[in-house]
Amino acid sequence: MNTAASPSKRILGIDPGTNILGFSIIDIYKKEIKVIKIGVIRMSHLTDHALKLREIFVQLNHLIQLYSPNEMAIEAPFFGKNVQSMLKLGRAQGVAIAAAITNDVEVTEYAPKKIKVAIVGNGNASKEQVLKMLESILKVNLSDQLHDATDALATAVCHHYQTQNPLTKGKKYSNWSSFVANNPSRKK
Repeated sequence: MNTAASPSKRILGIDPGTNILGFSIIDIYKKEIKVIKIGVIRMSHLTDHALKLREIFVQLNHLIQLYSPNEMAIEAPFFGKNVQSMLKLGRAQGVAIAAAITNDVEVTEYAPKKIKVAIVGNGNASKEQVLKMLESILKVNLSDQLHDATDALATAVCHHYQTQNPLTKGKKYSNWSSFVANNPSRKK
């Protein structure tokens, strides 16, 4: 891969969470993908939910300013049985989106099944199958990474694939107005 040239795009991938938030940053060189950074933000040491949300905002704001992504791809919360968990996860996602749009980074949201289909071809793939396929696609070893981080990487790679095909794009938000317009059920 010729990395002397500037990337055509830099994507920040996010797997939201309030105890562990996964993130990844990838560069796109024409059709080649290079992993720049992958990791997690840990917040389990914080006991107050509001402090966790603040930490998400501060850390993502720092990552955005440090790496200057053009776009952010974020995994949408899946609907589970535990309403409190869904509420907390939704708040974490909202704070992550706020960090991006505050820095003029366009955000696209993807359902977990859509990400799995984009990476593995199966919406019911396991996290291990997603990890192995990412290793194969990107020619990197991810065995030492938490699933939160590899889920964020899968989200970023999915976004790259989806933006290559205009018929398969996810939901995009460039500002608060577009987010609210596309999510009327989230208004109070």
